Amino acid sequence: MTDQQTSPSPAIVQNSQSVSWAWLVPMVALLIGAWMVYYQWSKTGPTITIEFPRATGIEVEKTKIKTRDVDIGVVKKIELKPDLTGVIVSAQIAANAEHLLREDSNFWLVTPRVSLSGISGLSTLLSGPYIAMEPSESGVESFSFKALEDPPVTPNGTPGLHVTLNSDDEFAFKEGDPVIYKGLKVGEFEDIYFNLEERVVYYNVFIEAPYHRLVTDTTKFWNISGVQFELEATGLRVQTGSLETLLTNGVTFGVPEGLPQGKQITQRAYFDIFPSYDDAVNHRFKAAAQYVLLIDDTVRGLKVGAPVEYRGLVIGEVRDINPVGSQDGNIMHDGYAIPVVIAIQPSRVDRPDNDDGVNQVRDQISTWVSQGLRASLKMGNLLTSALYVDLQHYDDVEPAELGQYKGFETIPVRPNDLAQITEKVSVLLDKMNALPLQQLTGSIDQTLGSVQLALEQLSSTAAQLEGVLAEVESEQLAGQLRQTLDGVQQLTNDLANGSDNQESLMRTLAEIRQTFKSLQPLLHKLNQAPNRLIFDGGDSTIREPRGKSPSKEDNP
Repeated sequence: MTDQQTSPSPAIVQNSQSVSWAWLVPMVALLIGAWMVYYQWSKTGPTITIEFPRATGIEVEKTKIKTRDVDIGVVKKIELKPDLTGVIVSAQIAANAEHLLREDSNFWLVTPRVSLSGISGLSTLLSGPYIAMEPSESGVESFSFKALEDPPVTPNGTPGLHVTLNSDDEFAFKEGDPVIYKGLKVGEFEDIYFNLEERVVYYNVFIEAPYHRLVTDTTKFWNISGVQFELEATGLRVQTGSLETLLTNGVTFGVPEGLPQGKQITQRAYFDIFPSYDDAVNHRFKAAAQYVLLIDDTVRGLKVGAPVEYRGLVIGEVRDINPVGSQDGNIMHDGYAIPVVIAIQPSRVDRPDNDDGVNQVRDQISTWVSQGLRASLKMGNLLTSALYVDLQHYDDVEPAELGQYKGFETIPVRPNDLAQITEKVSVLLDKMNALPLQQLTGSIDQTLGSVQLALEQLSSTAAQLEGVLAEVESEQLAGQLRQTLDGVQQLTNDLANGSDNQESLMRTLAEIRQTFKSLQPLLHKLNQAPNRLIFDGGDSTIREPRGKSPSKEDNP
């Protein structure tokens, strides 16, 4: 049998399905890239837009957005507004700051600033400007904002009280002006708003804690800006605030004397700014009884707000002088009386500050007028010439009653002191003009002529009398001289040679000479021994002094 060769069976080939390790690298890179994208996306917050009036100092990818000196974003794009009224800045905000994007959040550009209130932003001289954000956690979420032109005066969240002040005065305050309390700065003006319809300026003011507890419902605010000079009826008054208010403006507040402290204000309230403390004090008097004074004299020096006094005590004020619509006739007419409206306030005279107090004042004034109460204008100070209204009782006036003028009761007016003096001087001049001055002048001339003639006669008589007296005096002097000469002649004759008087005088002189000669020995003894007048004895021999005894050597 033939060997049949068997052919080997074919091998089964299997295809390899394993993945190459080369693909692992790009996959890892893709995962890392995706993770980085996710990480960047998770850290990146929303994009916001901020409207600025100009883009001074702002640069893309360089200008940061900060809050409390921490970077929370960066500027990505700057573009003009379509109407060219400003620029729109687009900025990327960090995700962890997204919750701060509320409609009450504020943005502003920080640059170096120099003002009366201080210097700020000096750090930007080296780092460049940045956009500051004042976060807020109130309000709804917002991604579009309008930047502030100036930094806010008070950061959000600062403890204290916001109040709104208003003033109709021409004087205006500005942002940053201080609020002073007893010399301490306790707040600032934040912003200003002018209401065109009301034509009133409103100021938002912040009072810092704990001073905000001093603001109550009876608190008054008044101006203390710079130096205030007031010329009043009582004289010149100067008021100043602190050194800061001398350079800028400022207000102060407090509860005027006589008012209760009131309840503390806990939320925004509205207050008026009064020109001065006195105006703030006077504003507390609500009720008033108004009267009209018809003045025939000048009202120069009388101003609205001038005091109305009764026996030196202030009981009211002047409300108006010659009000509009009060003229019944020609104001240039000599007989025109100028109406002056005054207000007597019941609370100043210990009466209720309400309608009952007003009625009590009216009853009292009516009774007093019938008893001689009169009003007059008086000068309060010679320096200022300011006038005030004075109410006094007079005994030399006739009884009167209250009159009526344009719906007001009128109080009778007495001429002021100057008018009375002028009237008296005028009467005196009239009396002097009525005197017969020509006749008196003629009589005086005649009298002066007679006096002059009498003086001339008296002068002549005096001259004659002087001559007579001179003659009499000369005769008396001559007689006395003659008598003296006669006496001298008689004495000379008595002492002449051979006269009896001469012989008697010679005998007297001889006797005196003899007497002195007898006394000579006695005087000699007394000279040697003065005690002889007291003690007796002793040798009375007068010893003569001897010379020196000769010695033996002297003998030859």
